[in-house]
Amino acid sequence: MENKQKMIVPKQDDNYTHNIHRDNERKLDRRGFMKTMAGAVGVFAVASLPWGTLAARELLGLAPKQEDNLLKIADIAQIGIGEAVNFTYPSKHDPALLVRIGKDEYRAYQNSCPHLKCPVFWNKEQQELLCPCHHGKFSVITGDPIAGPPKRALPEIKLKIEGGAIYATGVKPYEI
Repeated sequence: MENKQKMIVPKQDDNYTHNIHRDNERKLDRRGFMKTMAGAVGVFAVASLPWGTLAARELLGLAPKQEDNLLKIADIAQIGIGEAVNFTYPSKHDPALLVRIGKDEYRAYQNSCPHLKCPVFWNKEQQELLCPCHHGKFSVITGDPIAGPPKRALPEIKLKIEGGAIYATGVKPYEI
């Protein structure tokens, strides 16, 4: 018994371990950490579920049709063949351009170059859409770039002809 008492160092004389509290030494061990991480992943998954559902519906074509986004652009009688009309769609901050190509043929595109968002203009003489910032040119039939630095096509606006007027009904998604 004497040997055991000699090995015990009184707390006031112990300069190295007197400040360690061993009763709550392991508050977060590996198991606790993994439970916390699994809970965090679950919270993020549940939080992103509504956005993922909306994206999946849009990509799979299951989203309801938006006929409420109908905008009258112009009357057919007001636009001659080879002429263009500027309008804004889908919001008042999104410029767009409607071009009458033939008797019953129309194309509409968003009026911002995909390269640096410069405005795109209709050149009636050369029958092409021009971006003056970097001399970009686009096909009026497809909206695809035919010259200059732009690599993507202009976003096309869906059109509907009804009652002698032309209406914008939506923007076609990019096809990859």
